[in-house]
Amino acid sequence: MKIIIAGAGEVGFHLSKLLSYESHDIILIDSDKDRLLYADSKLDIKTLQKDATSIKALKNANIDQTDLFIAVTSSETTNITACVISKKLGAKKTIARISNSEFTDNKEKINFSELGIDELISTEELATNEIKLLLENATFNETHEFEGGKLTMVAMILSNSAPFVGKTVMESAGIYAGINFMPVIIKRKNSSETIIPRGDTIFKVGDQVYFITLPEGVEELNGLSAVKNKPIKNVLILGGSKIGQKTARDLCGNNLNIKLIEYKKKRAIELAEELPNALVIYGDGRDVDLLEEENVSDMDAVVAVTGRSETNIMSCLVAQSKGVDRTIALVQNVDYFSLSKNIGIDTLINKKLLAANSIFRYIRKGDVVEMTILNDVNAEILEFQAHKKSKITKKPIKDLKFPRNAIIGGVIRNDTGLIALGDFKIQEGDKVVVCCVPNTISKVERFFN
Repeated sequence: MKIIIAGAGEVGFHLSKLLSYESHDIILIDSDKDRLLYADSKLDIKTLQKDATSIKALKNANIDQTDLFIAVTSSETTNITACVISKKLGAKKTIARISNSEFTDNKEKINFSELGIDELISTEELATNEIKLLLENATFNETHEFEGGKLTMVAMILSNSAPFVGKTVMESAGIYAGINFMPVIIKRKNSSETIIPRGDTIFKVGDQVYFITLPEGVEELNGLSAVKNKPIKNVLILGGSKIGQKTARDLCGNNLNIKLIEYKKKRAIELAEELPNALVIYGDGRDVDLLEEENVSDMDAVVAVTGRSETNIMSCLVAQSKGVDRTIALVQNVDYFSLSKNIGIDTLINKKLLAANSIFRYIRKGDVVEMTILNDVNAEILEFQAHKKSKITKKPIKDLKFPRNAIIGGVIRNDTGLIALGDFKIQEGDKVVVCCVPNTISKVERFFN
């Protein structure tokens, strides 16, 4: 696939890095020479130092032969303009990164595809939605919904009190009446190995286990953790960024008690005017005295979304030392994910990974309609659309000779989620949630082509 990415910042570089691993023909465009030199030295891609809105530059990059044009510069206007021009010049699909939530809020009213933009991606909105989902399911340290929650991926660390510990997957299946969830990934404590579980796989203390679950299975899974999933009512947000602002506004709309701390006085005043239902405080979220003064120990959750990863991590650690049960930190460096479980923070989120999850479904074959890249795990969860001629519909799952390093976690049929076991036969029109390691994806795609 020929892909042009406009913008060599954090999101653009990360996308280029991920896509370059899969041997796509990638051109990275940016007007900043230093950014391109860095990308050129690290990645096996082509670079072009030009303005992404330059018609001449786009033509020189063979935009008319491009399968996907992705505009992720820091300028919303540039991204929209570049996508419109690229589509007019022959690009098959275009994606624009935007920051103004009015665009995504009015997608139903304004047909952006008519303008030349096939998809709008807001990293701020993606991060906000992730935070809200994590607060709704406080037992879990990662979540992702498929088809509005018909199926949900949740991840949790097994404590020594979990009833599954020491038992195989097959033995564990008998603990609950009915099957409302299925384990699809296990990552052992202090190990980099990613395990796609089978019937004889044994659960161990400290395992990070990823489940695909039906809505009714979420409460059942709460019983596997020593963490009490108490309702979140009082939330402290550190940082008045766009993510902090939108999170505060949305959570206030859910009748939660919100405090927001912002260290820039002017910004704090602006936020106080824009968020009348939240208590906005001017101060430094790393200040222990300030946190104590604001009764941080009474908070059900602390969400740190300042512009600095280190500040967010340290603020969450301070909050945990004061007895806060739930902490979420926004980080820029994906390498921090491997440290999160060791340093004690419940969940780290990263805008680059969230953006990649949204964009990657345009790159995958076999009618991928959704996907999520997991934090610090060598696996991906994808949602495929099954067609009449798809190989996946020909036999029951147990007879398909599905790749060993892949597993079918669930199926959405007629708007209803189903857990798919061995005797289950997938039908035309089913949306199938599959988990697999990256080097198996091409084998899985063949079952849906």
